[in-house]
Amino acid sequence: MYDYISGKLMFKSPSYVVIDAGGVGYHINISVNTYSGIGDDEKCKLFAWLHVKEDAHTLYGFATEGERRLFLHLISISGIGPNTARMMLSSISPAEIQVAIVNGNVSLIQRIKGIGPKSAQRIILELQDKLRKEGPDTLTVVPVSQTVKDEALSALVMLGFARNAAEKVLDQEIKKNNGELTVEELIKFALKTL
Repeated sequence: MYDYISGKLMFKSPSYVVIDAGGVGYHINISVNTYSGIGDDEKCKLFAWLHVKEDAHTLYGFATEGERRLFLHLISISGIGPNTARMMLSSISPAEIQVAIVNGNVSLIQRIKGIGPKSAQRIILELQDKLRKEGPDTLTVVPVSQTVKDEALSALVMLGFARNAAEKVLDQEIKKNNGELTVEELIKFALKTL
């Protein structure tokens, strides 16, 4: 529903911020990682996720798109809710969580408050292949699409194709057509091959 909220930072604490955007004050829950990434600037932009329950609508905010993507991966696991995922992101950095999951480091994940041995193993089991397939930089670096190939690759990865396979197909299509394709044409040709 919300991609980001940008406005004047009215209040900041390690657990939440209040951002005035268009005359509306948004109470946004954040991790300690995001708290340290915000700074004390008056202008603030947070990537958002809205959690809807029957008794509450809760906003969660993230300093980077990568942190939000990791959060969404974490809450997709049975038994890991938004508050547990926020606790994980507050305990260690998103990059450390990603490396721990990819490397199968159960002990590091288990040290996070609220995560026991079974939960740590479930997190690794369910996310290890997803994070490996996406590549090492997808959660920690915000992708900047500057070329037609970059934009097409980003779209194909978001559709669930493996980054390496999609990149090979895109390179082949670009060579066939002398690089004179729009993003849409490149994606259509790639989808026929993949």
